[in-house]
Amino acid sequence: MSTSAALKPNLSNTLPFDAAAVSVLMQPDEPVFCFSASALAARALQFTKNFPGLVTFAVKSNPSVEVIRTLAANGISSWDVASVHEMKLVRSISPTAHFHYHNPVKSRREIEDAYRIYNCKRFVVDCREELQKIVDIAGKDAEVEIAVRFVLPRDRGSSAHDFSTKFGAPEHICVELLKQVSALGFKCVLTFHPGSQSKEPQVYVRHIEAAARIAKQAEVKVTTLNVGGGFPANYMLSTAPEPEVFFRIIDDAADKYFTAANRPKLECEPGRGMVANCMSLLTKVKLVCTDGDDFFINDGVYGGLMEYMQAPELKPPMRVIRDGKEVETLSKSWKVFGPTCDPLDVLPHRLDINEDLREGDYIEFGTLGAYGISTLTKFNGYGEHQIVAVEEVLTV
Repeated sequence: MSTSAALKPNLSNTLPFDAAAVSVLMQPDEPVFCFSASALAARALQFTKNFPGLVTFAVKSNPSVEVIRTLAANGISSWDVASVHEMKLVRSISPTAHFHYHNPVKSRREIEDAYRIYNCKRFVVDCREELQKIVDIAGKDAEVEIAVRFVLPRDRGSSAHDFSTKFGAPEHICVELLKQVSALGFKCVLTFHPGSQSKEPQVYVRHIEAAARIAKQAEVKVTTLNVGGGFPANYMLSTAPEPEVFFRIIDDAADKYFTAANRPKLECEPGRGMVANCMSLLTKVKLVCTDGDDFFINDGVYGGLMEYMQAPELKPPMRVIRDGKEVETLSKSWKVFGPTCDPLDVLPHRLDINEDLREGDYIEFGTLGAYGISTLTKFNGYGEHQIVAVEEVLTV
């Protein structure tokens, strides 16, 4: 992936272009991510101003240099990371970055590098064996925070991706883990993840109530409660309340289920909810089969559209651009293929889009700031992308 490819001279990082202008001025043959720094800055402010605690950013959702730089310039100083590689990336942009290593499974080498090279003092665990690895490396460093991750049965249909199947321990195990963390002298944190694209605020309430139960049964004062990510964005088939609705409900639940003396500080780690609306993907039509109903574009499910294959409810908005203008004609039901030679490289549902679609037209897919860049592969030699600064991107 090329995240800093040279642009044509008549494009700059300050002019108010959109994807239509990019299609005319660059005439790109490779896919282009159109990035609006102003949209991301506004979203970051919405979180940092209104969430009742610390806002971190889940780097996995968009590890592009442009996004990390913009967030660092707009008040994000703590970062939810899943690997040492992400630490290295963020630290290269933000030298004072503070890390929360919230991947529950880490090798000893990864723990060692995080602790000694990047001065990471926050680690997450969901089993005693992982805790022991951290103890073996960090000893009894009282500055280390151990976040015990718990899981509850999923509310069916409450999120696009189910986070209850891989990580997190049931309540009774978390009680014992929390006791052990406290006895070792580490700072005690509880954390959960309600599932990506969680549209129902009450899911957070249920988890906060469980966190209070765990802390009470363990007879441990929890310094911090991390309510995870999961904050939703708006897609064609999946809409949700604004973040402030979630924030108020989370704050009220913490007041309700924890006593004033034991109420922990709150944290969140948005990914999708932070970045989804700051990028769109500009693709080019490579072939239109006019005798049938197939067309091929220069990106697909092995690239920026992978998540749409995994979760069809996250259907992005789209528009056809021809000669720098949006084209609106009668629609036709099309089957859409990506550029690779794999028959799996096909969008999960037929798309109703312009019946007079032509080779060389551009299709802009909106709301791809989350996981569009994260899932790029080099399958069949494809995967090259540019990132171009624009003022506005396509959203729902």
